[in-house]
Amino acid sequence: MSRQPKLERFNNLVKSKYQVYNSLFMTLPFNGITDTGVLLPLFDRICIRGYDKKYNPEKIVNYFFEKYQRDVTESERYDLLFRFIQYIERQVVLFDAIEDSAYRIVNNMDGRGTLRNIKEEAEAQSKTEELKAYLENFKIRPVLTAHPTQFYPGAVLGIINDLSKAINDNDLEMIKKLLSQLGKTPFYKKEKPTPYDEAVSLIWYLENVFYKSASFIYNYLQQNIYKGETLDNHVIDLGFWPGGDRDGNPFVTTEITLKVASRLRNTIIKNYYRDIRNLRRRITFVGTEAPLSDLERRLYDSIFLEGDQLKISLEELESTLRRIRNLVVERHEGLFVEDIDDLLNKIRMFGYHFAVLDIRQDSRVHMHVMEEIVKQSQKDNLGIFPDNYLELDEAEQIEILDKVRGTVDPATLEDDIARKTLESIYAMRDIQKYNGERGCNRYIISNNQTGLNVMQAFSMFHLAGWDNPTVDIVPLFETVPDLKIAGEVMRKLYSNPVYAAHLKERGMKQTIMLGFSDGTKDGGYLMANWSIFKAKEELTKVSREFGIKVIFFDGRGGPPARGGGKTHQFYASLGETIEDEEIQLTVQGQTISSNFGTTDSCQYNLEQLLSSGIVNGVFHPKKKAFPDADRKTMEDLAEISYKTYSDFKAHPNFLGYLERMSTLKFYAKTNIGSRPSKRGGSDKLNFSDLRAIPFVGSWSQLKQNVPGFYGVGTAIETFEQKGEFDKVKSLYDNSLFFRTLLENSMMSLTKSFFGLTAYMQDDPEFGAFWDLIHEEFERTKRVLLKLTGYDELMQEEPAGKASIQERERIVLPLLTIQQFALKKIQEMQREENPDQKKLEMFEKMVTRSLFGNINASRNSA
Repeated sequence: MSRQPKLERFNNLVKSKYQVYNSLFMTLPFNGITDTGVLLPLFDRICIRGYDKKYNPEKIVNYFFEKYQRDVTESERYDLLFRFIQYIERQVVLFDAIEDSAYRIVNNMDGRGTLRNIKEEAEAQSKTEELKAYLENFKIRPVLTAHPTQFYPGAVLGIINDLSKAINDNDLEMIKKLLSQLGKTPFYKKEKPTPYDEAVSLIWYLENVFYKSASFIYNYLQQNIYKGETLDNHVIDLGFWPGGDRDGNPFVTTEITLKVASRLRNTIIKNYYRDIRNLRRRITFVGTEAPLSDLERRLYDSIFLEGDQLKISLEELESTLRRIRNLVVERHEGLFVEDIDDLLNKIRMFGYHFAVLDIRQDSRVHMHVMEEIVKQSQKDNLGIFPDNYLELDEAEQIEILDKVRGTVDPATLEDDIARKTLESIYAMRDIQKYNGERGCNRYIISNNQTGLNVMQAFSMFHLAGWDNPTVDIVPLFETVPDLKIAGEVMRKLYSNPVYAAHLKERGMKQTIMLGFSDGTKDGGYLMANWSIFKAKEELTKVSREFGIKVIFFDGRGGPPARGGGKTHQFYASLGETIEDEEIQLTVQGQTISSNFGTTDSCQYNLEQLLSSGIVNGVFHPKKKAFPDADRKTMEDLAEISYKTYSDFKAHPNFLGYLERMSTLKFYAKTNIGSRPSKRGGSDKLNFSDLRAIPFVGSWSQLKQNVPGFYGVGTAIETFEQKGEFDKVKSLYDNSLFFRTLLENSMMSLTKSFFGLTAYMQDDPEFGAFWDLIHEEFERTKRVLLKLTGYDELMQEEPAGKASIQERERIVLPLLTIQQFALKKIQEMQREENPDQKKLEMFEKMVTRSLFGNINASRNSA
């Protein structure tokens, strides 16, 4: 089967199976109503034909009503649309489960970019020793974040898992039962989750997926590349933000942070306990029973205890297992020793922390907090700050902060935010005490703009009584202007004796986060990625000057940009001018379930990330990302794109279009995330307050994936009009970086469908603005096809394209219902006295239709 072309494997194992099981699903009674499954295929067909005839969503829905619902009341018609929404949500889940079940064969787990492929390539090129040396230091760190685009409740995640297994086993009876269960299991959350709820949801992936997949990879490396020798580097780190990410989320408290850390520790201990139980079934030899039984008992007793009450330390757990291992090797011919090694490797990777809980806060909050701390310490006569501190300039304040020592009790701070921020630093000490240093050793400063931002955060650790903080301070440079000055900011920090001494304590390593949420939102697709690339080059150069190993941490606002794409290919495209000892990136929303939702997909994507670094470091260690002649072309393309996107943002209808024609304001009503949908408390919509997730998601719901293409077409067409298209072609041919950007942009174009919103052309206020977006879409599509020589988008990724098209087809009726409801809302809002009850019903229809679209898009955010 794996020798068939990938598209054929997809069609046989995914598309065909979906058609069969969806037919079965449609025949099942759903909430006591049997006609929904009969009517939905008819509505689906009318949607397809309607858009072919250029009908608008309202006309399509009304045509369906006239044809099949003529004799029912208006209320019954709308009830049917809600039932359609419920059905389609579950169709998406069914497709997810089928695609997951076929993942191993469709993607070829031993193919290009996998560890087996890397091992064989190293052997063929006589580079096995170089590969081993590289793996002594290289790491990857996927960081799970709690951004609100992953809404599946735990029960639905369990059904997806069980359904995938039943499909793999061809267990028709179980499939039928699970489909019935799916039909009766609620998706919609009546209340917003707390940050702790979000953490529990994501810990499910750590416990059930990453624990197995990451350890499988580590075992493979040890057994097949190191031939059983010890691999000191744990290779895969896991990061975690829910419960620690305070930026803009007032619901994250110190209590929740400590509770999440405790849940992480208890979960990993629970996993160790299960493994010990399994180990006892195999290691049944003289001298092993008593110590294994003791480990099992003490781990069980520790599962629900606080850190300082644990019945066994991590060191004791590891040393006992090593003694048992030695006994098995020396006296029992090493029987099942690989099972002991597996658990020892897990302990090395996950410790008692499971995943590193990062703390994040905005620099503007720190500025406020520092002012409050200064005022309070002066009021309490602590003698920490001079009286005129707040009047000093940046350099003078940093000089004071260098020397700041003393202890400020958070309880003495009257300001709520100041107290909570300082409490979070005290909490980090507690977490390190109970979970180990790796449990919580990074403090991220979002919206970082100056060296003062870093030193303010650093000084807070000293004010929390931390003489030598065992913590990495991580500045996050987000916007295009911030990225431009990042090198200068870090140079000043590296030159600061106090901060330099701290870096020496931390192994001369500095982690810097780039891009995250606001990169693409602020600068557009090409400029965001190009600015990050240049910032990395400059930061690498500056860091190397000071003998510091810089580690880059990428947010989803950076590479490979929002809209999904080939993350591993992006990292493989970086050259020698960018430090690449580690790959760190945030993973959020549906990308968690799509890329890491099963042990197969998790293993495959972790291996792809590992291989991208290996390709750069072992097989092409001196490769340039850009030939010198092409760099100017990239620069000019980014600048043109940036101006085009900036003009677009400055359009007088930009915010109005998002607010009134899209689903933007409905994201806050979905109850799929604890974080507010925008910063600030103003009722007026300001672009700077707008969070990237609802911003990007709203374009995705409109099927106008602006963040993934706007400005790209204009930039390339400008070269074409000047007769310099050959320069862009040279850049495309010579730079994997540029090719990867354009391939990801083509994915965004493929997920767009302007027929859905073509009715907006006739809107007296926003018609011209819709035309502006559509023209850029058509322009980008035309020049990308010309540049690549393709006849159609994603021509060289037929299986990926087929998956997108199948998902888009499933949700087409859902999108139609959403646009129908939006159009009704727009019409009613123009009335003097609209029917409020009816208006609320249409608003609920829009909100309910968000979920299926989000999950069908999978990596839209």
